[in-house]
Amino acid sequence: MSTDHQKLANFIWSVADLLRGDYKQSEYGRVILPLTVLRRLDWVLEPTKDAVLARYEQLKAAGVQNMDPVLRKTAGLTFYNTSQLNFRNLLADQDHVATNLRSYIGGFSPGAVDVLDKYGFDAQITRLDEAGLLYQVVSKFVEIDLRPDVVSNHQMGYLFEELVRKFSEISNETAGEHFTPREVIKLMVNLLLAPDERDLVTPGIVRKIYDPACGTGGMLSEAQDHIEKHNAHATIEVYGQELNGETYAICRSDMMMKGGDPNKIAYGNSFSQDGHDGERFDYMLANPPFGVEWKKVEKFIKDEAARGHAGRFGAGLPRINDGSFLFLQHMISKMKRPEDGGSRLAIVFNGSPLFTGAAGSGESEIRRWILENDMLEGIVALPDQLFYNTGISTYFWILTNRKAPERRKKVVLLDGRDYWVKMRKSLGDKRKMLNADHIASLTKAYVDALAIAEGPAHEQHGKVKDFRTTDFGYQRITVERPLRLRFEITEETLALLAEAKPLLRYADSEALLSTAKTLTGTAASTRSEFAMKLAALGKLPAPAEKAVWDAFSISDPEGEIQTDRKGNPLPDADLRDNENVPLNEDIHDYLKREVLPHVPDAWIDEPKTKIGFEIPFTRHFYVYEPPRPLSEIDTEIKDLEAKIQHLLGEVTK
Repeated sequence: MSTDHQKLANFIWSVADLLRGDYKQSEYGRVILPLTVLRRLDWVLEPTKDAVLARYEQLKAAGVQNMDPVLRKTAGLTFYNTSQLNFRNLLADQDHVATNLRSYIGGFSPGAVDVLDKYGFDAQITRLDEAGLLYQVVSKFVEIDLRPDVVSNHQMGYLFEELVRKFSEISNETAGEHFTPREVIKLMVNLLLAPDERDLVTPGIVRKIYDPACGTGGMLSEAQDHIEKHNAHATIEVYGQELNGETYAICRSDMMMKGGDPNKIAYGNSFSQDGHDGERFDYMLANPPFGVEWKKVEKFIKDEAARGHAGRFGAGLPRINDGSFLFLQHMISKMKRPEDGGSRLAIVFNGSPLFTGAAGSGESEIRRWILENDMLEGIVALPDQLFYNTGISTYFWILTNRKAPERRKKVVLLDGRDYWVKMRKSLGDKRKMLNADHIASLTKAYVDALAIAEGPAHEQHGKVKDFRTTDFGYQRITVERPLRLRFEITEETLALLAEAKPLLRYADSEALLSTAKTLTGTAASTRSEFAMKLAALGKLPAPAEKAVWDAFSISDPEGEIQTDRKGNPLPDADLRDNENVPLNEDIHDYLKREVLPHVPDAWIDEPKTKIGFEIPFTRHFYVYEPPRPLSEIDTEIKDLEAKIQHLLGEVTK
């Protein structure tokens, strides 16, 4: 931002001085942002205002109902205002500024009014009026010259973003929900677009960018700026959707002030109210809220998932308390087909989507679908304490359906956790930041990842690894061991029989227990032998007979192996175990090598084998650090003891 723009931003910020006392700092934006939008729109509309009013009167007199297309054309913009008032003359009657301001706002075209409604500005008009501040604040904004001749659309976008950034920083409790640190966005955009640098300079290119959780639109703006810096003649269309009304209003305002098409910013839930149904995009990026619950739209999403890949969620559904993978599937559904040029996308996740969910779970099946379709290009680990409202570790996932030939069937992991500097002043949970060198270094490392991974001499070799897509898959096998039993009737086993539920419902249970007591001390090492000894109990109904066998059977490592009618050994549920076998390895070879040397009678229950996928990022970059020598620790303890003795001696003097 230039010095002039900074002065302009500071001037608008000075309005906060008027609000101090009646508004909390975190509430300043509720007044300043919509008034900045209103003032800019007023300036932008001024050259055609008279023509629009004249045309409006003509259409009104002619009884035309749908004036919107004509008035937009007359204004030469995507919006207009049919109020006789403008920003200056609404102050003419000092006692009725609130009424005039509402009348002026009511004259805007529907899309613009919708933006102001989402700001909830009407409530602020009332609040300012009751505090006696409305006239002063509006007067302040009348002084600002925001004519397009003085402040271009591009400059206005920067100015507005500067205000949004400041207000977000002082609203730490909610900032992270809609405001991603600028340097994080810059790195994300670099990683998304860097492989396409040559393509982006092609004359006359048209590219569509989309963010399904666009917040204030920071990612869309950065991506647009990045491409336009490479190619001033590129046509960039940005699309977004946002659930929060206020941030939606900010994003849409930003588009209006930059001269973009605000209608491409949709309001609502991207899962249940897809604002861009049927659209396909070249690039997508998002920082969806971490761990967002999707219970409110559960029925809608499950109904769509039931359509399989004809819908957006055919790969699987994550657990109800984390919709991260729903955002990712939503974005994948909006990829262009490879034959139409394909797409690339980047999304910010916490660590959960890397490994949450066992084999066969929704999360694992989604990872499996992504990897088996070779869409995951790379994952970049970021430093912790990088975001405003959380200090947890975060990751960029980068996906594409048009991988470069050398990257096909491969996934790059880049460890960027050590690339940070400490901030001079913390902002909420944000205590670290990336500088320009970090962004450049990580971008280059990602672009050159394969060469770095194969070059042990490269200084970043330890930070980059490449894997086959199948390396993240595993077979979840169920290892069984035979059920071994001996049989005996004792006081303890009789007590178990007496408490068995089937026996409580058996009419002759007392007779049965009485007869069983006479057999106390009976024991057998085999089932057939014990069955003969139980003949005294007579013919029993199936539930009671089962209860008898359950009570009198004792687990014994040296006992008889129990079998089914076909002679196959029965498994002991208490000894059941699970093992994860690499996808590329034969499970029987694994059993022979890893299990049978310790438990020779084990076997795999093959129908229970499941395929799972997980990405244990930190495990791949773990570096073993040997513990300190005991002698060193011993010396340290002795030194501490000596110091404590010395201090105690000082106290007792």
